[in-house]
Amino acid sequence: MDRDFLIDLFAEFGPVTIRKMFSGYGISADGTNFALALRAGLFFRADDQTIPQFEAEGSKPFQYQTSTKTVTVNSYWELPARLFDDSGELADWARAALAAAQRAALRKRPKARKAAKKAKATKKPAAKKVATRKRPQPGKGRHPEEP
Repeated sequence: MDRDFLIDLFAEFGPVTIRKMFSGYGISADGTNFALALRAGLFFRADDQTIPQFEAEGSKPFQYQTSTKTVTVNSYWELPARLFDDSGELADWARAALAAAQRAALRKRPKARKAAKKAKATKKPAAKKVATRKRPQPGKGRHPEEP
């Protein structure tokens, strides 16, 4: 899949940003990544609300091989092939994927805030420095002309 094909594919969904990622592209809307276009296919973001829809279509989650195992990424599922010919339904699935990605982003935020608050609470307050002014030493003036 190339960039122009993806832009055409998502035309009915609306404007998308397509960036190089891994061996393909990351696809985002409104600053949220919701799809991956890789050599293995097109994968949409999924969660508990949308996974049953993918399962009903016989789709599988994204998988890749490492040197020792197969890793399954349950948050991205392969788009059913029939949707490549139905731009209206593909747009509906893309909206559902974007919503799943946005829900996932909301779940992540509180953890980051809690960690920041916890780190701030455990930090010792820095000792205050008192501003002092050095006094000139006897015999040494501020200007070369002074004794």
